[in-house]
Amino acid sequence: MKVETLKKLYTEYVGTEPEEVLELPASGSNRRYYRLSGKMSIIGAIGESISENDAFIYLDKQFKSKGLPVPALYAVSDDRSCYIQEDLGSVMLFDAIEKGRSTSVFSEEEKELLRKTIRKLPSIQFLGADGLDFSNCYPLADFNQRSILWDLNYFKYCFLKATGIDFLEDKLEDDFVRMAEVLIRSSSATFMYRDFQSRNVMIRDGEPWFIDFQGGRKGPYFYDVASFLWQAKAKYPPSLRNELLEEYITALSKYKPVDRNYFFSQLRHFVLFRTLQVLGAYGFRGYFEKKPHFIQSVPYALENLRELLCDEFVEYPYLCSVLRKLIDLKQFQDDFSKRQLTVKVMSFAYKKGIPEDSTGNGGGYVFDCRAVNNPGKYDRYKPFTGLDAPVIKFLEDDGEITRFLENVYGLVDASVARYIERKFTNLSVCFGCTGGQHRSVYAAQHLAEHLNKKFGVKVELVHREQDIAQVFEKK
Repeated sequence: MKVETLKKLYTEYVGTEPEEVLELPASGSNRRYYRLSGKMSIIGAIGESISENDAFIYLDKQFKSKGLPVPALYAVSDDRSCYIQEDLGSVMLFDAIEKGRSTSVFSEEEKELLRKTIRKLPSIQFLGADGLDFSNCYPLADFNQRSILWDLNYFKYCFLKATGIDFLEDKLEDDFVRMAEVLIRSSSATFMYRDFQSRNVMIRDGEPWFIDFQGGRKGPYFYDVASFLWQAKAKYPPSLRNELLEEYITALSKYKPVDRNYFFSQLRHFVLFRTLQVLGAYGFRGYFEKKPHFIQSVPYALENLRELLCDEFVEYPYLCSVLRKLIDLKQFQDDFSKRQLTVKVMSFAYKKGIPEDSTGNGGGYVFDCRAVNNPGKYDRYKPFTGLDAPVIKFLEDDGEITRFLENVYGLVDASVARYIERKFTNLSVCFGCTGGQHRSVYAAQHLAEHLNKKFGVKVELVHREQDIAQVFEKK
């Protein structure tokens, strides 16, 4: 058995037999990993693909010689199916940022780990490629049109067809070829890690160490940036993603001049490609191999895709039309809708009590409009509400309601922006006045229209005392 080979390698290297051999949880790879412990702790790997093992062994030695933070390789079996390497511990970056991933609010400690990781990436890409013989890479020496089309067809056959969407294959293939041409124009003599994501980064003593780079090859540096910052389940909010992009650009500038406009315009093509690629992998690993982790990741990848399609990719018109059909499929749309923010805005009369939050969150804003000049004290306005022209003119000519709402907008806008970023689903904003007829109605109506126009969020508006309800759908 191969495990016996690992024990033998351990014994020869350490001088004593391992006291315990523990198989580590499987990931997306077909390799099997073990922790052999005793006099020292060592990681053993068993891989059926000798070519893939050879690629790791070569790349590890190359990177180690450049002073890059990768595990030391201790010994390799004669048939090269097994090897033992330095144990970097059990803390993956993915787990170290778990609180941030679950809440979309990353602590300073989590952010610093991400900064350290992204700063190291150009060193791997440029320094790691210095003197590297790419013919040792597996399964290909470089990122070329054939490999791009393989991945795009992987998406087509393992994910797209599995959804049952009807599409014209020849037109889709035309756009695939165009995408390959766009991606290849970024070719450079740098090392493309290919699976640079938080599950392949170990944290030891507060510093990032890198593993699972055996699938790397010569290729454009944009790919790894897309892979890391748009990792489906990492759920980095846009503000943090932008901060990390700036960290990367600063580190990249040490190796080459950076044209920011070209960088960002080209990066979005790699983000799209990487998203399709991972959906293909999720389809195969999840739908065909029945691995639940990959199925659970599908909604997050589709959310990335939805955001990408907000800006047109003019180069791939047919592909984009198919992708829009994909994200609008009921099985995906229902899940997406559950995670979208809905703001409930309500007007009410204080004498009838403050409305309860029906979502059960028990939070949100309640604004008291009673300090604003009240048109209700004049008989001529009593038949009207804050939706009617005479009351609107009174309030706006007076000006107090306008200044009041300017302050309200500042508070609520900040919350809505943060709620969207953190993937919260409900926010309640209520306006109260004496009778719930004039000032509160005006304020609630204007806030609802403002939020829907500015953020495109769904707003459910209720004027409680008038029994009026209106829905502003998500744009």
